Amino acid sequence: MSVIEHWIGGSPTAGAGGRRGAVFNPATGQQQHEVVLADHADVDAAVAAATTAFGSWGQASLSARTKVMFAFRELVNANVQELAGIISDEHGKVLSDAAGEVQRGLEVVEFACGIPQLLKGDYSDQASSGVDVFSFREPLGVCAGITPFNFPAMVPMWMYPVAIACGNTFVLKPSERDPSAANFVAELWRRAGLPDGVFNVVHGDKVAVDALLQHPGVAAISFVGSTPIARYIHQEAAASGKRVQALGGAKNHAIVLPDADLEFAANHLAAAAFGSAGERCMAISAAVAVGGAGDPLMELVSRRAAEVVVGPGRDPRSEMGPVVSAAAKQRIESLIGTGEQQGAKVLVDGRGLSVEGFEDGFFVGPTVIDQVETGMDVYTEEIFGPVLSVVRAESVDAAIALVNANPYGNGTAIFTGSGEAARRFQRGVHVGMIGVNVPIPVPMAYYSFGGWKDSLFGDRHIHGPEGVSFYTRGKVVTSRWPHVTSVHGASLQFPTAL
Repeated sequence: MSVIEHWIGGSPTAGAGGRRGAVFNPATGQQQHEVVLADHADVDAAVAAATTAFGSWGQASLSARTKVMFAFRELVNANVQELAGIISDEHGKVLSDAAGEVQRGLEVVEFACGIPQLLKGDYSDQASSGVDVFSFREPLGVCAGITPFNFPAMVPMWMYPVAIACGNTFVLKPSERDPSAANFVAELWRRAGLPDGVFNVVHGDKVAVDALLQHPGVAAISFVGSTPIARYIHQEAAASGKRVQALGGAKNHAIVLPDADLEFAANHLAAAAFGSAGERCMAISAAVAVGGAGDPLMELVSRRAAEVVVGPGRDPRSEMGPVVSAAAKQRIESLIGTGEQQGAKVLVDGRGLSVEGFEDGFFVGPTVIDQVETGMDVYTEEIFGPVLSVVRAESVDAAIALVNANPYGNGTAIFTGSGEAARRFQRGVHVGMIGVNVPIPVPMAYYSFGGWKDSLFGDRHIHGPEGVSFYTRGKVVTSRWPHVTSVHGASLQFPTAL
């Protein structure tokens, strides 16, 4: 059985730890790899390699950094399908969804290719007599990213392209459930010409996480995951004096008004709820049917849910793959049952799904649960599976109040034909990312991604302008140069930025 190793200082390494974890193919239910699990010595080695590399990378010219970024972008773009296959085999999502994940990550790489423009400072000439004032931003040092299983390529790409382009070095701790994508990307960085030690990967569990949080050589931590762990990451990293951004969980709502195109809304609700088997932090897991929209919407959504083709990720006929693990399957099915026991009505039931030829896979079918109340477990829990819970509301204001009463504030959407209702909604909800007739309002890379309330711990969102701000710190210089006369030589060669 193949063993997935760390990537430290520019090459794979088995590390010092003796522990290993199992990596499964969710479609077959069978173990396909082992992954080494880091101990403190492995984290120390990765941070040491990153610290050494920072000495030169942090001083590299913007032109040199940009050259590497463009080369990396081309390599990722040329290997999208291979990377998508790796993701599908370990996460379970269908190939088209995996390829889409890589493309969305590439958008952040492309944003980072513009780092010379993004790092331009300010200059005030003659702020006082003979005195000029200017500002610029410098990298922090060694930065770390702790990322979840659901987007093994895209979420890390929210972090390291901006961090590295800004002149930092990086240590990535990906999920131990689907670790191979990180090593594949590390090899692409090497081929792009990134110096050894600038990008490192340590695989592991809580031992590795705590070692990064406590390590004095790590300047900043970025995290995406559940709210309890995000809260823990923020507390521990801040207590260690680190800069930290920790993105937590979500319960994303989509409000559907009676004046919406209900067939359009139903199709997009199904896609947002069941795509990637619902294992998205931006998935729509709660629909709020307003007034007369309820019954016709349920008929349309239920029909679309029943039509979704579920199968292994590498089958081009599949629209939705399995969930990531047997434990995830068991938890999702248990919550569906609890909802039924608490009085909700299961319109489409995905429990007990068996896919021919893949009977041991971790499959849960699309599920629609109507008549959900806000106190039920299927509403309060972040299910992280292909389950759409439907709540009824009498008015758009009641729906807005319902969204605002939820502890999460990641993303939300409204389906309507009314500009007035949409404007009232977007100004009234206490949520960080909002869609108007767009069910998954993930912003483009040149904006920043992040929620409010229990969906974010820290004061800066990820990637975009706030990402650049997070991975740098500012300096302001006030200078005076008394008049002197001097002569300097000059080269006749064509000047370059290198």
